[in-house]
Amino acid sequence: MDTITNTEQALLNGLKQGDHASFARLYDLYSERLYGNLLKLVKHAETAEELLQDIFIQVWEKRHTIEIHTSFRAYLFRIGENKVYDFYRKLRRDKALYAYVKAAASEQYTHIEESLLYRENAELLQNAIATLPPQRRQIFELCKIQGKSYQEVSALLGISTSTINDHIVKATRSIRQHFYSNDHTAGALLLLAALMAGK
Repeated sequence: MDTITNTEQALLNGLKQGDHASFARLYDLYSERLYGNLLKLVKHAETAEELLQDIFIQVWEKRHTIEIHTSFRAYLFRIGENKVYDFYRKLRRDKALYAYVKAAASEQYTHIEESLLYRENAELLQNAIATLPPQRRQIFELCKIQGKSYQEVSALLGISTSTINDHIVKATRSIRQHFYSNDHTAGALLLLAALMAGK
């Protein structure tokens, strides 16, 4: 059985105290492996990406009550398995769920734009997007602001969907780090997650 390491324990202690750097470090340590496991389970890059964002938002929101007796990796993977189970349970109940989620993304963006959360973080989000390399910025805006599918963007730009996914993952990481450096982690991360997940 995996056991928690001293490094993990130190980072978790920081996380419980609301330390953004500890949260960012935990994300950097485990997000790629967790994403890979989610992708194996759901067989769809965008869905795996959405679930990954949900997991780390849950970790941040419940940071004060986290109790881990094994490794943090095992803790994350257990949350991931539960998220995947919930996803498939909902999908069985509503065959059109995923299509609905994608269609709702644009509407949700408009709703957030009108909310206090978006007003407080919109300028920061735009600044973060502006720091991305030109092609990565274009891909992020097409997929996550305009709501185009990976397939549509692939046809538009003449690049593969796997390349698009790589740009989206890296863009999300860059934008998140921009939020951390400006001390806007909680609210801005939720805004970013809403764009990523269409929820």
